[in-house]
Amino acid sequence: MRILGIDCGTETTGYGVIDSDGRSHRLIAAGTIRTRPRDPLPARLCVIAAGLREVVREHKPEIAAVEAVFHAVNVQTALKLAHARGATLLSLAESGLECAEYSPLEIKTSVVGYGRAEKRQVQMMVASLLGLARPLESEDASDAVAVAICHATSAAMREHTRPTK
Repeated sequence: MRILGIDCGTETTGYGVIDSDGRSHRLIAAGTIRTRPRDPLPARLCVIAAGLREVVREHKPEIAAVEAVFHAVNVQTALKLAHARGATLLSLAESGLECAEYSPLEIKTSVVGYGRAEKRQVQMMVASLLGLARPLESEDASDAVAVAICHATSAAMREHTRPTK
């Protein structure tokens, strides 16, 4: 299964595309969509949506997964993140992709085995799970790949535990 993982942000949105059978994962692409912080929010959302549409067009994922909204201390930050997630979900829906959502706790537990793992630990485990010589440079891209891996392992677990008829 080809999975697109997305780590939403208004300045930097990470993406990662993997092929996975639920147990082994192969990195197809990973990167970031960067916006200019001084641009108005609507313009930044357009950049994010256009960037994601291009990733979908180029890599043809079968499904997407994003990090679910979390509680933020700063309300303004949470609102901006919600806007970025809205642009992301809309671009995925327009592309005809089903989208799963996972909490940060679920993602970290799935990838690292510990729900309170630090970003560096996630980077290291993503590299290990993919058999990379070194971690991805961008934490945002690494987090996005972690979202994709979380979906792959969660989907495999659901399939494995599905009752037989």
